[in-house]
Amino acid sequence: MSLKLSGLLLFLLFFLNVTAQVDNNTTLMTIAGKPVTVGEFMSIYQKNNVKGEAIDKKSMDEYLDLFINFKLKVLQAEQLGLDTITSFVKELDGYREQLAKPYFTDEATLDRLVKEAYDRKKSDLRASHIFFKVRPEATPKDTLTALSKAVEAREKILKGAKFEDVVLEYSEDPSAKDREATPQHPFMKGNKGDLGYFTVFDMVYPFETAAFNTEAGKISKPVRTDYGYHVVKVTDRIPALNDFVVAHLFLGFPKNATAADSARVKVRIDSLYNLLRNGAKFEDLVKVNSEDKGSSSRGGVLPKRGVNRLMPEFIAAISTIQNVGDFSAPVLTPGYGWHIIKLVERKGVGTFDEEKAELKQRVQKDSRAQQVTAAVLARIKTEYGFSENPKAKEEFYTLVTDSIFNGTWNSAAANGKYDVMFTIGKASYTQKDFTRFLLSKQKKQEKKEIRLYVNAQYDAFLEEGILRYEDGFLESKYPDFKALMKEYRDGILLFDLTDQKVWSKAIKDTAGLQDFYLKNKYNYMWGQRVEASIFTLKNPALSQKVKNFIKSNLKEDDILKEMNSDTLKVLTIESGRFSKKDNQYVDTIAWVPGVSNDIKIANGVVFVNIKRIVKSEPKTLNEARGLITADYQNYLEKDWIRSLRAKYPVVVNREVLAKIK
Repeated sequence: MSLKLSGLLLFLLFFLNVTAQVDNNTTLMTIAGKPVTVGEFMSIYQKNNVKGEAIDKKSMDEYLDLFINFKLKVLQAEQLGLDTITSFVKELDGYREQLAKPYFTDEATLDRLVKEAYDRKKSDLRASHIFFKVRPEATPKDTLTALSKAVEAREKILKGAKFEDVVLEYSEDPSAKDREATPQHPFMKGNKGDLGYFTVFDMVYPFETAAFNTEAGKISKPVRTDYGYHVVKVTDRIPALNDFVVAHLFLGFPKNATAADSARVKVRIDSLYNLLRNGAKFEDLVKVNSEDKGSSSRGGVLPKRGVNRLMPEFIAAISTIQNVGDFSAPVLTPGYGWHIIKLVERKGVGTFDEEKAELKQRVQKDSRAQQVTAAVLARIKTEYGFSENPKAKEEFYTLVTDSIFNGTWNSAAANGKYDVMFTIGKASYTQKDFTRFLLSKQKKQEKKEIRLYVNAQYDAFLEEGILRYEDGFLESKYPDFKALMKEYRDGILLFDLTDQKVWSKAIKDTAGLQDFYLKNKYNYMWGQRVEASIFTLKNPALSQKVKNFIKSNLKEDDILKEMNSDTLKVLTIESGRFSKKDNQYVDTIAWVPGVSNDIKIANGVVFVNIKRIVKSEPKTLNEARGLITADYQNYLEKDWIRSLRAKYPVVVNREVLAKIK
């Protein structure tokens, strides 16, 4: 909800409980001849009041006046056509889209995915994969070829081949194999498929699911992602490190290190480890010895990173540290060097209730949320009845040409095609509708196989049509949604017209504001004030000298020049008119003209020179503009309501009102 509606809609809340004494459909009043029912009034009244409290007759009468005023303003907004202007329609559509979202969510599916994510969050996995590249829009032939290779590789492993050997033989992941040095990059050792550690949301959802459903030491069946097929081997599963901070003492290998160089580094790290075990302070050893200059000045503390952002050997070592403040044995990260790691902070996974809100947000933004949409589509299809004509879609395999990937497709070949493509409830979507859809979506893009492109666009067309059909029934199916939409509609109209008639007018109508001020200026009075100057001296011994200057009628600017130099300022003066509570020093002295005694402060003295007593007088418009503007707005609103009451007759059925009370 926008800020502009928050105040207006506080009293426009949906029906909680309606009194049983009078039927909801009974007319409570007419406004300009239009009936307002008991249900409409009571739904708003009871929602705005404490649930379960007895109805107070006085409060209901007061609320009835507010309700009538509101209805009159909305009525005038409608008669002025504010509900038809483009900005209003666009704004209401935006709110409607947000308010409708809960009705297009399958809560059971969403809850299942959130619980699944929570269960997975409690573990960190280390996994390797064999990758077979195949694009999402690949042809069936190419897809089958990639899958066959994945099955073949998996069979080799099951028959005893080493996983790493099969990775080197089959995997199309370029990081799996060693890459020789070139002028552009140094030699890079391959990871043999090792992806390190990760947890929920770190990998694409199908890969994540395959990994979490595979036991440590086992391999998965081939799993398809948007990138291709993967055969996944889970090599480790540890309790989640979750939110953690570590520090490290790092000794790196010299460039082109020999075996002897490596051995010397190992001896040195072992020596430092022994010092730590014998009580040496970790931070002191880091400061003197660590070769990670970026962290050594911070006691070796590293920035927060998830498990998927650190070397797997590093994560494995952290997982062995039991308590905050403890440190690991020396751990080697290949190609980098040796580390001793200290656990600085670790926050465990919270309870499901603690984690639920954040996980729900992440699920809804993740690809797994497609399952929620699929469940909604299935429900709508079942509820209204659904049928489709596959042949009508297949015709577009020849009607659509490669020009669509340049954004220049000419739909002439599709003209005259009107066959129904699918039906949902009483609505039918034809080939002509699909042609319009394709034209609206075409743009310059990478070329794809036409059949796959048409299928993907048809799926989007189908989803859009089904959801639009359900959207058209929200008001009739869900009374709460209908009421809420009416409240938002009326609230926007009320805001827009009130802004025109009251808020902006009071600011822009400078002549009207001035006239209002002149008629009411004695409502904005200053109390008694003093015109005074407050002298603050850093050197108390100079107080009398300054007072002598005042007595000789020396101007204050000249006194400052006499007392201060360019490099030393011993005196400051604050002058003005002061009311009670404006200044603590003015408040502590008697309000009589003249110079006060010194008031001691921590770094000198203060004294006040009261020049004259200023009697009570009206504030100027500028001095009280905020308060005057607010009162002018209240005046404009009351005047507006008087005119509305005179223009539009309001007739309340007092007998019905009495029964409600």
